Amino acid sequence: MKDYQKQLEKLRTDAAECRLICDLATDHAKRDLFDRLASHLTTLADQVELAMIEAKSAKG
Repeated sequence: MKDYQKQLEKLRTDAAECRLICDLATDHAKRDLFDRLASHLTTLADQVELAMIEAKSAKG
């Protein structure tokens, strides 16, 4: 479970970095790309977190 937690933290960090790059980008295409990346990584992190919660509750 610690591996999942570590990956979850990495996904959240990467998403935050992409969001920062998006906010700072002056090029429209780059801004759009990093906006999509941030959204995608956030969705992945949410799914990992949900899987962790489900696995934990299944163990009871």
